[in-house]
Amino acid sequence: MTEPVRTKTGTRSEPPAVQFDRYTSRPMAAARWVAQRVLLGAVVRGVITVRVFGRERLSGLKGAFVVVANHSSHLDAPLIFTTLPRRLARYLSAGAAADYFFDVRWRKGLTALFFNAFPIHRAGINRPASEARALLQRGVPLLVFPEGTRSRTGRIGTFKSGAAGLASSESVPVVPVAIIGASIAHPRGSKWPKRGRLPVGVVYGDPVYAEAGEPAAEYMRRVRGEVQRLHEEHAEVVLGPATRGRP
Repeated sequence: MTEPVRTKTGTRSEPPAVQFDRYTSRPMAAARWVAQRVLLGAVVRGVITVRVFGRERLSGLKGAFVVVANHSSHLDAPLIFTTLPRRLARYLSAGAAADYFFDVRWRKGLTALFFNAFPIHRAGINRPASEARALLQRGVPLLVFPEGTRSRTGRIGTFKSGAAGLASSESVPVVPVAIIGASIAHPRGSKWPKRGRLPVGVVYGDPVYAEAGEPAAEYMRRVRGEVQRLHEEHAEVVLGPATRGRP
């Protein structure tokens, strides 16, 4: 049975926009851990060489938060789910396009199992903000790629401000993440990563909080700047001097 949702103004009796059983279920979390760290992790480690930086910056992070990362490859979500510390990744829920990942039962099931995903509707009348907000209010952290789609060039594009506005409204931090080299190892349009276990880096930054009265667009501008900075600082370490300047 769905519990009422507690908000800043009290408790509302109507059901939330999404059903929470699978998002917060301990048995489902255990199943996801096996799917993510054993099955998905083995695949990721088998096709690329992963280096992770900055996890120590998340040691004091508690409660809900929003992970924001650049997006250029199908490797991006698996990289975050398999490298984020377990206590933070346990209930992490990724936003996924409803018109693709939730349109067929088998794909919806796999997306839920591996990424605990919630639907984002990319067109028409929808409730993505209320669904995401309701999850945060229940303590479920979110993963959002604010570029909206994978970069065609591999370079970091414009970040839409929705995730920043959501984090600000719920008083939770944004965790900036820079993903380096994924577009080289598994570029957009390719069916499988390139051979040779190419290097890829995942860099976690310090949690970023909204300032008092800060507009969502400015908040996201700061977050994007941090993602860009992390990317630039670690790109040569991950990819090597010969690949300097590549995404």
